[in-house]
Amino acid sequence: MASVHKDASPSVPDTTGAAPRTVVVLVHDGVQLLDVAGPVEVFTAADALGARYDVVLASPDGRDVVATGRTRLGVDVAFDALPDRIDTLVVPGSPASPDAGAADRVVRAVATTAPRSRRVASVCAGAFLLAAAGVLDGRRATTHWEMTDRLAAAHPDVTVDPDAIFVRDGAVHTSAGITAGIDLCLALVEDDHGADAARRVAQHLVVYLQRPGGQAQFSARLTAAPVADPVLRRVLDDVVERPDADHGLDALAERAGFSVRHLTRVFRRELGTTPARYVERVRVEAARQRMLAGPEPLAAIAAACGFGSEETMRRAFIRELGTTPGAWRAGFASTTRGALTPR
Repeated sequence: MASVHKDASPSVPDTTGAAPRTVVVLVHDGVQLLDVAGPVEVFTAADALGARYDVVLASPDGRDVVATGRTRLGVDVAFDALPDRIDTLVVPGSPASPDAGAADRVVRAVATTAPRSRRVASVCAGAFLLAAAGVLDGRRATTHWEMTDRLAAAHPDVTVDPDAIFVRDGAVHTSAGITAGIDLCLALVEDDHGADAARRVAQHLVVYLQRPGGQAQFSARLTAAPVADPVLRRVLDDVVERPDADHGLDALAERAGFSVRHLTRVFRRELGTTPARYVERVRVEAARQRMLAGPEPLAAIAAACGFGSEETMRRAFIRELGTTPGAWRAGFASTTRGALTPR
């Protein structure tokens, strides 16, 4: 590793003379570039600020690999030449990771290296590599929101959390899609050196120390599955088409020609939720789409989407997305973030 200048900030623990913690990142051709770059930047920045880390990239044969975007990554060592003891093993994902099996060479490297590591962390689809290696058996885990159902179906011994940015289960850590690897590695730096050190790294990288909300805020879709009941389908379509209409329980039941009790039972059976929760989710989705369309005032959006008031919309956003409307819009609706003030 190239030497770097150490910032003698009092907010970072003095590790002078201490051996650096070895962070091994397993890479291979086709690996997701940001899955690798995010963790590498966090630990490299922490090292530059005085928290000692030695980041090592390992590939199956020790040769350089080509990541997504046709970016070549310089590799330090082959899998079979890794040290006997590793502090942190980081396993990035790739588009092929969900299909990896026990015979995959990266999976074999995880299976042999994880027991020699103080802790193990995956980024995005890297969770599939940990699962295939048996590292996640009986544990909680997460991955990119687009693949959580697939992870749960392929590995029933794993309890998948679809909304978490990252999950810690003992010495095993998994994170959500791509940039969530930064969030996870900041948490690992905090474990090692305290919140001040992690905060310095986050400030240096200009990222959240802990981003607001969960993965739901990144999904621009409703998660309700198609329903078999044609009457219920018409009711659902009406809610989507007219989010500002009266969609109270009595009104929905009358529209469907069902009793309130039967309508509630059908919603539970077909969607696994209540009519009120479905309506709220549709209205939150409608509000997000209006925010993406332009700088419309939040009060006007709330009225147009059936919330009645801006405060009611704010509470719904917090319930559904874990963040406020203003914070969501500032983060997603425009790159000119200075023009939008979170509320």
